[in-house]
Amino acid sequence: MNGTIAIWLFFRALRWACWIGFVGFSIYAGINRETIVDQFGHLPYWEELFMIGISVAAICMGFLELMARDWTGLQRPRFGELIPPPRQLVADPTGQSAQTMLSR
Repeated sequence: MNGTIAIWLFFRALRWACWIGFVGFSIYAGINRETIVDQFGHLPYWEELFMIGISVAAICMGFLELMARDWTGLQRPRFGELIPPPRQLVADPTGQSAQTMLSR
């Protein structure tokens, strides 16, 4: 495993950690609703910011994961597959490879 695949796996793990944190905090806030909300039924600002921030961070980590996967040249992984095989270069009908066409 080289460094680019390690970066991709890091972003992938960070994305899942953010989503698990968001779901966990949402469940916590739902279970302990009476002790968290104020007299108007609103969450405190820091908790709203945390819930929104962690979900936005998960979305941003997903974008960075896609960018890192494209950077490594890997295929899209199938469900349950940790590291997919590298992309296969497909020859163009004109006889040029995809790599030479992209370098133009």
